[in-house]
Amino acid sequence: MNVESKTSAGVKAGSESPHLNGRLSILAKNVIGSEILKIASDLRAMAAEGRSICNLTVGDFNPKEFHPPHFFQEKLKEGIEKGETHYPPSDGVLELREAVREFYSQWMGLDYPVESVLIHGGSRPGIYGIYRSVVDPGDRVVYPVPSWNNNHYTNLVGGIHDPVRCDASTAFLPTAAQLKSHLPGARLLALNSPLNPTGTAFSRQTLMEICELVLEENRRRPAGERPLYLLYDQVYWMLTFGKTEHYDPVSLCPELKPLTIFVDGISKAFASTGIRVGWTVGPSDIVRRMGSILAHVGAWAPRFAQTATAMLLRHDNAVKDYSKQMKDGVLQRLSALHEGVSALASEGLPVSAIEPMGAIYLSVRFALNGKRTKSGVLLTTNEDIRKYLLEKAGVGLVPFQAFGSEEETGWFRLSVGAVSIKDIREMFPRVREALLELKN
Repeated sequence: MNVESKTSAGVKAGSESPHLNGRLSILAKNVIGSEILKIASDLRAMAAEGRSICNLTVGDFNPKEFHPPHFFQEKLKEGIEKGETHYPPSDGVLELREAVREFYSQWMGLDYPVESVLIHGGSRPGIYGIYRSVVDPGDRVVYPVPSWNNNHYTNLVGGIHDPVRCDASTAFLPTAAQLKSHLPGARLLALNSPLNPTGTAFSRQTLMEICELVLEENRRRPAGERPLYLLYDQVYWMLTFGKTEHYDPVSLCPELKPLTIFVDGISKAFASTGIRVGWTVGPSDIVRRMGSILAHVGAWAPRFAQTATAMLLRHDNAVKDYSKQMKDGVLQRLSALHEGVSALASEGLPVSAIEPMGAIYLSVRFALNGKRTKSGVLLTTNEDIRKYLLEKAGVGLVPFQAFGSEEETGWFRLSVGAVSIKDIREMFPRVREALLELKN
């Protein structure tokens, strides 16, 4: 994505003020804000007018639909009442670091020392810290497209973008064959499974082949050459459905342990996006330096939230019971979306979807490019389609362009964390009517 001439408002640098270039850093002038949050503002404006809106945009949870575990909520209250409102250690309270280590060992078979665990305020600081810790300006970063925010993080650290464009034929996930020509000389490979925005997940074979490719690339490098690291964002790993299983690089290829850095947290699996507890697990030397960087940013999670999270992760029954409830609720909504899209497709309408695999997202294609509205307006881009469906059907969608894609193929992310089954079912008649109005 070319961001050289844009600011956080998405306008040309210098247009706000004739003195802008002298007032801001190059980073501040060129950074782009969240495309998803901009779309969400459109929905809020329509909702304020009293319109019926089905908000499938932001990857968040409406507490009326999904709330954190009751056990966790009680521990959060107790922590505040006990006065756990002062600064935590910059690398996280020891109790939580130990709990994460035990949690990974018990649930995933991943064994790490406590020195390899870093706590931070949600998962985002962990991703940023990894980029900052292993990528220098001019280093090349390889990441699949669509994917969440890798383009922005690469910009923030002055890296060189090397996107690998994926499509529906591979469920929008990269294969070893696609990655092979990109890895020589690269500094970081950033992967996420289950994937935001598509809700798809790596198969064992696909991930194994990628792991072997990363090992092969590192063996090829002469002594003293900087390695290729693997960032593995698995914040959705507890949310997989049907026959889909979550796989991780270190379990598949233990040789990758010194080269793999995991990012995770409570935000998605426990509907706790606003409580801001995340962690990084990886090589202790990298994790230690990450902690030093993030300490200067003040990116730690609140102490009371950390101690409550430690108690949650150690409470097996609370985790198991809540996980089942959470997965059931998410899958019901994803299935309702998938069934609704399939019903429209069975009528011959130009829509399709990938079956739910993981996370809180469904990939849906509205192949409306080239069609005309009732008033004669030609739909040529995903943005045109998004605006049309919002205006005519009251449905909020996020185009894959928000995740680095460039192709105008009609693919969108639909997120179910903020909607009810009723919202979804009431949406489809409006969508059907909007589709039937279009002309070739």
